[in-house]
Amino acid sequence: MTSGVTWADDGPRRSACPASRCLSQEDRSDADRKALPQLGGRPFLTDGGLETTLIFHEGVDVPHFAAFVLLRTDAGASHLRKYFTAYAEIARRFGMGLILESPTWRASRDWSDLFGCTADARVAANRDAIGLLERIRDEYDTARTPVVVSGCIGPRGDGYVPDRSMSADEAENYHREQIRTLAGTTADMICALTLNRSEEAIGITRAAHQAGIPVAISSTVETDGRLPTGQSLGAAIEQVDDATSTYPTYYMINCAHPSHFAQEVRGDERWATRIRGIRANASRMSHAELNEASELDEGDPVELGQQYLHLKTRLRSLSVLGGCCGTDTRHVEQIASACMPPFGHRA
Repeated sequence: MTSGVTWADDGPRRSACPASRCLSQEDRSDADRKALPQLGGRPFLTDGGLETTLIFHEGVDVPHFAAFVLLRTDAGASHLRKYFTAYAEIARRFGMGLILESPTWRASRDWSDLFGCTADARVAANRDAIGLLERIRDEYDTARTPVVVSGCIGPRGDGYVPDRSMSADEAENYHREQIRTLAGTTADMICALTLNRSEEAIGITRAAHQAGIPVAISSTVETDGRLPTGQSLGAAIEQVDDATSTYPTYYMINCAHPSHFAQEVRGDERWATRIRGIRANASRMSHAELNEASELDEGDPVELGQQYLHLKTRLRSLSVLGGCCGTDTRHVEQIASACMPPFGHRA
């Protein structure tokens, strides 16, 4: 697939979503979505760096990091299924829970416009992504390895560069369509990854509240542990909680190396206890350096696992463990192995 691909007006040629999987908001009980198993304290894994794995390890073209376009073809969907199944196998082997994050980080209006998506095609793509994960959940979900399906959304602009300023109201209006679509599927929750502005996080949270679906808010930080806007992580979490009556189910940090933020999350401040998930980069490089890099920096999987173990001593609520850019199954395996003892968990 090339960056010049267009999305047909009638949407993906694959079935957008089996009828049994496309549910109205009313068909999803509040109890189902409030009882998220990762809130019980046991460890849950996520996947690693989806786009970097596909591009650098599988040789798959993922223009604009928009993995959702792969759903247009059987071959593309097969790549995605193989990718997520590998993490389901890890979770099964370690006896940990699993959160399957849909490949829809770029499946919002502005990004999908780059591929000629109509509104109907965009809705179909988001639904189809959840359908793919549902089939994996059907195969792997057990009492020992509970599987959560999460609808992933990303920032309107570049997650690394806070060059698009929006008010919370503008962000709510922009993200409402995708959030409503995901809320109308069997997704258990949504997760907003790589956010760099509190206003956008507030808008996303409000839209999720209106749609009646739990939301996790994940920010990225620079090498100084602050958001790309310069705001501290604690201030960002407090701002979103204050503006939304603490609606986010929990917060996360993603797309940054542990060395960038470990010193910022120590202590028992309330905002730090709200952080339940980490999806770190493999590389210690800054966002600017990563943007300029022509080769993938895979870091050291064993070291990364030990850094997660150290983070667990600082973040008492931490239970969602995965990777971001540059990470793959090797990193997540090391994270799982290192972090099992603090949870009193045995494979």
